[in-house]
Amino acid sequence: MTVAAAGRTSGSKGISMLWDRKLDSYPDNGPRIFYLALTVLATIMLYYELYVGGSVSTLFLPKLHMSFTFYVYTVAFSNLIGAFGSLFAGLTDRVGRTNIVAGGLVLTGIFVTFIIPSATNKWTFTIEGWLVGIIEGICLVATPALIRDFSPQVGRGTAMGFWTTGPVLGSLIVAVVASNTIPATVSESFWTHEYHICGVVGLIVAVIAVLGMKELSPRLRDQLMVSMQDRALIEAKAKGINVEESLKNPWGQLLKLDVLASAFGISVFLFVYYTAVGFGLIFFVTVYGFSTKDANGLGNWNWGFNCIAVLLFGFLSDKFKVRKPFMIGGGVAAGIMTIVWLEQIGHHPSYYTLAIIVAILSFTLGIAYVPWMASFTETVEAHNPALTATGLAIWGWILRVVVFALFMILPSFLSTVTPLVDYGAGVQGAATQYATQLATAQKLAPQLAIIQANPALFTQLAAHPTAALVAQAEKVAGAANFAIIVKNSKAITSVITAASAPGNAALYGTANGKALNGFQYVVAHGTAVQNAAAKEPGQWKNWYWVCFGAIIVFLGTVPLMKGRWSPKKAKDDEDAHEAMVAAEMAKLGIGVPATA
Repeated sequence: MTVAAAGRTSGSKGISMLWDRKLDSYPDNGPRIFYLALTVLATIMLYYELYVGGSVSTLFLPKLHMSFTFYVYTVAFSNLIGAFGSLFAGLTDRVGRTNIVAGGLVLTGIFVTFIIPSATNKWTFTIEGWLVGIIEGICLVATPALIRDFSPQVGRGTAMGFWTTGPVLGSLIVAVVASNTIPATVSESFWTHEYHICGVVGLIVAVIAVLGMKELSPRLRDQLMVSMQDRALIEAKAKGINVEESLKNPWGQLLKLDVLASAFGISVFLFVYYTAVGFGLIFFVTVYGFSTKDANGLGNWNWGFNCIAVLLFGFLSDKFKVRKPFMIGGGVAAGIMTIVWLEQIGHHPSYYTLAIIVAILSFTLGIAYVPWMASFTETVEAHNPALTATGLAIWGWILRVVVFALFMILPSFLSTVTPLVDYGAGVQGAATQYATQLATAQKLAPQLAIIQANPALFTQLAAHPTAALVAQAEKVAGAANFAIIVKNSKAITSVITAASAPGNAALYGTANGKALNGFQYVVAHGTAVQNAAAKEPGQWKNWYWVCFGAIIVFLGTVPLMKGRWSPKKAKDDEDAHEAMVAAEMAKLGIGVPATA
C-alpha cells in the first residue's frame, strides 16, 4: 500500500503487511489520529482484560478457595513478573512496537475468553493471570511509545491524555459492564461470566489491531519533534540518521536521577489508584456492606470522572505549554481528598456521598497524572529521543516493582479482610436465618454448656422426665441453672435442633471432615467475622494514610523533571525552536510548511 497522506509504507505487500508495518514518511493529521486512536483502543482493551477480575473478586475468592492474603500476594507477584516484561519492551526501540501490541492482544484475548474461566483452583487461576500480566507489562511500554512517536511535544499532553484513558476506561468498562450484568443476588460461579464478555470483545479488538496498526520507521521516530512544523525537517534528516549509533548504551544514557526519581514518584503517587483497581470492590463490600453490583456502581463514578480529568488536563497542559503546575496542583488536591476519603471510614455515609467523594478524588489524580506522562517522555527526549521505549521501560519496571512492594505489605495493614471475605457473606446470611436461635445460644450459653457436657442425661430427661432423672439433672446443673433450663426448654430445644441439622458442604464447607450447617457455620466463624468487622475500618484508615504520604513523596520529585513553570517562558522556548527549524530548513533548501 502506498498512500501519501497516510505515510508511505516500507514497500511490503500481501500478507507480509501484517508484520511489516513501518511507515517511511510522517503521516498527515487524519491518518496520524487514526493510528493514535488504534493505540488508545488497544490500551483500553488490554487494561479491561487485566482489571476484569476486580469486578468479581468477592465471587472467585471463595469459589476457588483463595484467601484475601493469597490473592494480594498473587497480584503482587503478577506486577513483579510484569516489571521484567516492561524491561523486555525496551527492545521495541530496536524491533518496533506494533507487532508486540497486536500479538499481545491476540494472546490476552485467548487467555481471557477460554483459558482463565476454565480454572478450577487458585493456582491455575493465578499462573494464567501471571501470563496475562507479563503481556500487559510489555504493552504498557509499547503503547505509550507509539503515542509519543505520533505526537509532537506541542500536543503531547492531549495525546497522553487519550492514552491515559486506556487504564481509566479499562477500569470504567469493567465497572459499567459488571454493574449492568451482575444480578443483585448471584452465585460464586458467576465470576466466569465477566471474563467471557471481556474476552470476546478482546478478540474483536485484536483483529482490528492486527489489520490496522502502523508505526514510524526508526529513522523518523528516533528524532525530537516539537511541533508538526518539524515534519519536513525530520524526514530530510532521517536520510542521514545513524540508528545504531543513537541506540548505543541505552541504559547508561537514561539511568539518571531525573528519570529514576520521577518514575519512582509517580509510582508511589498511584498507590490510591492501584488500591482502587485491585481492592475497591472488596473495600466497598466489607467496609460499607454494599452488594457486588452496587460496589461496581461506585466504580462508574470513580473511573468516569478520572477519564474526564485526564482528557481535560492533557489538553490544558498543552494549551498553557506547561506540565509542572498541573502536577503540583493535582497532587495537592489529591492529598486533601485522600484525607477526606479516609475520614469517612468507620462512619455511615450514604451511597451518593461516597460517590461524590470518590469522583472528586479520582478527578484530582487525573489532573496530575497526564501532565506527568507528557513531561516524562519529554524528560527522556532531553537525554535521547531515540530511546523513548527504553525510558518508558525504566518507568514500567519501577512502577511494577513499587506496586509489587505495595501489595506485599498490604496484608500486614489489612489482616481483617480475609475472614470478612472468606466468611462474611455466609455468616451474615446464616445469622439472619438463625437469628432467634443464635440469640438464645448467646443468652443461655452457661446452661447450654451444661447440657452439652451431659448429653445422655438431658436426652433421657427430655424423653422420660422421671423424678429420678429430674433430681439427677438438678444436681448436675445446680438448682438455679436447672430452673432456667426448665423455663426455657422450648427455646433450648430449638437451638439444639438447629445445631444438629444436616450440613451442607457446598454452602458452608466442612470442619474436621464433617459438613457444616448454617448454625454451625456462624458458631465456627461468627466471632472472627465480628472481631474483624470491628477492627477493619481502622486498618483501612491506616492504609490510606500511607497513600497520603506517598502523594507527598511524588510532589517532591516534580521539580526534577523537564519543562517550564511559566507559560510565558514555555512560549518563548517554542518560538525559539520554530526559528531554529526555519533556519535549518533554509540551509537544506526546504520551504517552511504550513501548520498542519
